[in-house]
Amino acid sequence: MSNNAVSLGWPAPAKLNLFLHVNGRRADGYHELQTLFQFVDFGDWLDIKVTDKPDIVLRSNSNMDVAPQDNLIVKAAKSLQQASGCSQGAEIWLDKKLPMGGGLGGGSSDAATTLVALNALWQCGLSEDELAALGLKLGADVPVFIRGQAAFAEGVGEKLQPVDIDEHWYVVIAPDAHVSTVEVFQHPALPRDTPKLQLCDLLSSEWKNDCQKLVTEQFAQVANALAWLIEYAPSRMTGTGACVFGQFETEQQARSCFAQMPSTFRGFVARGMNRSPLMSRLGEL
Repeated sequence: MSNNAVSLGWPAPAKLNLFLHVNGRRADGYHELQTLFQFVDFGDWLDIKVTDKPDIVLRSNSNMDVAPQDNLIVKAAKSLQQASGCSQGAEIWLDKKLPMGGGLGGGSSDAATTLVALNALWQCGLSEDELAALGLKLGADVPVFIRGQAAFAEGVGEKLQPVDIDEHWYVVIAPDAHVSTVEVFQHPALPRDTPKLQLCDLLSSEWKNDCQKLVTEQFAQVANALAWLIEYAPSRMTGTGACVFGQFETEQQARSCFAQMPSTFRGFVARGMNRSPLMSRLGEL
């Protein structure tokens, strides 16, 4: 690819945890989980320009309150340089649409898109498995975004099994609250004893999020958003919050609910996707 060309429109989609069960705490302090990841057709966007110098330059429309060297996009790019021996660099523009710390996987998705896009643009030739291994070092959720398939996850979230599930419409509300994943998992009141089940049994049982009760008790904003949304559709929290989502059969139903949302809430309407839009973008190269 020529140096002055900018590769536009790399999607970094949000994910929802359609259920999240905490099965126990391991000796190393991490938690055993069972969760179901599905992408939605809404998220951040990255534009990338390959450069001859090895510097990684990140620009964004959001006020990034993390130092550049701590940003997951920069970390992802540098880890790929190191793993592949690539001497090229990149200028990356991030159009940030997903809230930070919302349980939508925004930072992990940004990192995954960076790895997938630069692996292609720099022509590093790393396999999906190699990229996923790099991604896992950046965060437990990064590999699911790299593989780009809706998945059932176990362990600490690293054991992935692709699934094909219904692609519903969702109204997602992002409460004005920053929930710390670390604090949720360290909290003594978090239930940690949901029995492990086989995937077929999980898919046919009622879905829940084991972190939801704790978070709604601590954050009134999350509780209020959930209380409003549940009047319209089956609704849950995603990840450790703060975002909540309601599930609808049709786009019209979702948009009708969204139109009635109180002006104090912010959020979006999106469709569930079993195949990440990142895979389609990669296929265009």
